[in-house]
Amino acid sequence: MPPSRSGRARRPDLRALRAALPEPVRAVVTAYERHLGLERGLSAHTVRAYVGDAVSLLGFVVDGGDEVAELDLARLRAWLAAQQSGGASRTTLARRAASARTFTAWAHRTGVLATDPGGRLAAPRAHRTLPGVLRAGQAGEVMQASAAGAAQRDPVALRDRAIVELLYATGIRVSELCGLDVGGADFSRRVVTVLGKGGKERVVPFGVPAAEALADWIDEGRPKIVAESGGESVEPALFLGVRGKRVDPRAVRRVVHDAVSAVPGAVDMGPHGLRHSAATHLLEGGADLRSVQELLGHATLATTQLYTHVTVDRLKAIHDRAHPRA
Repeated sequence: MPPSRSGRARRPDLRALRAALPEPVRAVVTAYERHLGLERGLSAHTVRAYVGDAVSLLGFVVDGGDEVAELDLARLRAWLAAQQSGGASRTTLARRAASARTFTAWAHRTGVLATDPGGRLAAPRAHRTLPGVLRAGQAGEVMQASAAGAAQRDPVALRDRAIVELLYATGIRVSELCGLDVGGADFSRRVVTVLGKGGKERVVPFGVPAAEALADWIDEGRPKIVAESGGESVEPALFLGVRGKRVDPRAVRRVVHDAVSAVPGAVDMGPHGLRHSAATHLLEGGADLRSVQELLGHATLATTQLYTHVTVDRLKAIHDRAHPRA
């Protein structure tokens, strides 16, 4: 498939492709989807990604006149080669190869495949890069701008300030923030309990500014939103949208974007950028990698180690500017 004008490969309509699969193949996809969601407890977004890759792979196999049981290493490599020809990046190819390995391992365990060809499938190593991060001073200015917006005690502004403060204070993911319930915040210990990837629960601390912003939202802002939305909300969510329902990740991204855009020179970012900024500032402040890994909920230390590149790059830039022999 040719790349789009933006340079990215246009992915086929996977719903249409799934519907066009033979019924026995669709049954395999449905069973795999059930395994990912119910047995492994993956998020809906992750399940969609894994299932989409499985549909793409199985559609490629079936279009080639083969049966699912004939899926082997050569067909897996041919599928990846077709993705590459369509303009997929190294990072995308690496992710889809990993997704294919997950599918073939499951298919072998359940008897769909006699062997597991995915165990021998290699793919280009992904380019692991991080988005831009705020400087510590810029992060402080973002928080000040958010606090200034909440000075008039508008309920939405109070919510937005609490969202920005909590995201930066904890480094939690946007999905984890949106999934928080009122009871998930413990003010006596200043911690929030979040449900991360794979249904793993963890406890993350937050500081005094975030506690104050959260208290203002819970005591003043949230009750007004509930009242204005037509009465007592049935949602236990900590953060609500203007209609009294659990806040949507897209709304949180707009909140962060607007807060960051108020600071001249700050790189444009969403919640993920605040997460990266929090991790970078923790490491720059002397936190050890293991502690940051636990706070962020990373499955492996290798993911957390990416942030050391950011801090080293900053140190090198400072050295180049300040040292007379640089």
